[in-house]
Amino acid sequence: MARATSSSRFVVISPLHPFNLSFKRKSNNRLQILFHSSLHVSKNISNSNTMSNNPLIPNSSSIEIIGGACDSYLPVFKSLNRPYNPYPLVCWNRHVETIFASFFRSLPGVKFRRECLRTPDNGTVSLDWVSGDDLELPADSPLLILLPGLTGGSNDTYVQHFLGRARKNKWRVVVFNGRGCANSPVTTPQFYSASFTEDLREVVNHVKTRYPSSNLYAVGWSLGANILVRYMDEDFHKGFNNIYDQSLARGLRKIFKKHALLFEGIGGDYNIQLAANAKTVRDFDEGLTSVSFGFKSVDEYYFNSSSSNSIKHVHRPLLCIQAANDPIAPARGIPRDDIKENPNCILIVTPKGGHLGWVAGDEAPLGAPWTDTLIMEFLEHLERGRTET
Repeated sequence: MARATSSSRFVVISPLHPFNLSFKRKSNNRLQILFHSSLHVSKNISNSNTMSNNPLIPNSSSIEIIGGACDSYLPVFKSLNRPYNPYPLVCWNRHVETIFASFFRSLPGVKFRRECLRTPDNGTVSLDWVSGDDLELPADSPLLILLPGLTGGSNDTYVQHFLGRARKNKWRVVVFNGRGCANSPVTTPQFYSASFTEDLREVVNHVKTRYPSSNLYAVGWSLGANILVRYMDEDFHKGFNNIYDQSLARGLRKIFKKHALLFEGIGGDYNIQLAANAKTVRDFDEGLTSVSFGFKSVDEYYFNSSSSNSIKHVHRPLLCIQAANDPIAPARGIPRDDIKENPNCILIVTPKGGHLGWVAGDEAPLGAPWTDTLIMEFLEHLERGRTET
């Protein structure tokens, strides 16, 4: 599939830096990106008085913002005029916030219409469209593709909350479920990975063909954001807390076992036994993922799969949101210098938030993540700019 034309828009929401695991070694659409992982506001300002006198810098000293695009995009975020107020009973600990958001955040219960898309290698991905959109929305409504995190899909709470917000603003939304995720069928002995962008290319081509009059955008969380940033350029690893590593490995094992017959007698460098009984994500990647995507080792796969190396090559608007205390995608891995030097990028880092938690703001503790308002402000700004031209 051909690369999207220079006229499409994408928004990525997720970690911009390597998605760390146990890494042992060191039309007229315009494409735009929104990357959501945590929040950081800082324009090389070291004096608090200077910060308070600068109308582009939020009043809350807990938020850091950097990026070559600060002057262009910071005024767009009206919600940053209010302080970041994490919910105290939950956000006192980054692990508590991450787990609380994962298990106790409300699920809006969106009704979907599923479309299965066959890829050139005979694989299958699932696109979940909101039921009734074809009847309720104009054909030229802005179109938003959502990419969930590892093992995630349209049934995740953070996906449905943001989807609902976009729908209220009359956006058409589709969730891209990776191979085997959200009960998507697996029709080849290959799942998906942090480095593989071809399925996304097929999805982009498909939705652009289906809605040629719509401006196209995308939002990705966690692994989905990594894939989206890499797609825009055409790294994933170092220190998962054991509880998250084991939980993600359990999800991968569950997907694998549903489709284990596809891998019987596959031979080669695969270690199917290791993947089927993986206790960590690294085990699964070593036994299956790295081999299926042609890497010589799991370390080579991790080294070559990070989106952080792509930031310097991004030539379209990119918003990155990161929590400073994210236990899965540590903020220390953010390529800050590349973001500062790129005139298309802006990074917002919140002091708290955990991993895809952000239990803060008016809807805390059970409602939408604090970041949703920020993301929608950015999307609406891009859409207004497109329609005005």
